Amino acid sequence: MNKYILPDLPYDYSALEPYIDAKTMELHHDKHHAAYITKLNEALDKYPVLFDVPIEVLLAGLPSVPEEIRAAVRNHGGGHYNHSLFWKIIGGDMGGKPSGELSTVLVDRFGSLDTFRKQFDAAATGRFGSGWAWLSLNAFGDLIIHSMPNQDNPIMEGLIPVIGLDVWEHAYYLKYQNRRAEYLDAFWKVINWSEASVNYGNAVKALGYCFSDILRKKVS
Repeated sequence: MNKYILPDLPYDYSALEPYIDAKTMELHHDKHHAAYITKLNEALDKYPVLFDVPIEVLLAGLPSVPEEIRAAVRNHGGGHYNHSLFWKIIGGDMGGKPSGELSTVLVDRFGSLDTFRKQFDAAATGRFGSGWAWLSLNAFGDLIIHSMPNQDNPIMEGLIPVIGLDVWEHAYYLKYQNRRAEYLDAFWKVINWSEASVNYGNAVKALGYCFSDILRKKVS
């Protein structure tokens, strides 16, 4: 039985300054993410065999999780999964624009990188209360922009996440207070496009075919 442990940040708390402050990163990681880990472990202690099931499988198969702990797995397991992805999708000395296949696919899908960003920002600002904005790949190989409440995530709906942005207030309130739009602008200054490209490539492989070829196929 392997209980969940808090993953280390892949950089110092201050690595995202001045866009995301060190104190926010410390609290976000050491307090909020750690709390999700603790409460997920407490829930799974009631069914220890589930410690051997990958978190992705638990979240994708929530209806099969025992009802007694289903909400805890959804909320705290989702929180752990989401934040583990989030720490990698941001970093110091990042930002800029995507390159390679991901850049091409985003332009093909949304018309331009600017349009993609505007639609993603709209999903993030439009999420009422706490939640996440996502860029995900669906079963048909389409990239979609969407948002989900609380700690829900794309794999709960059969989607594969490529980019996830935490829009809970704890992610930005110390620096930006209620100015979520300014936080979104800061996010684009620290986004790790290399990691997003890896996520996209893995998502395409998981589908078992090359989405880019399908996207460019002309229908007569």
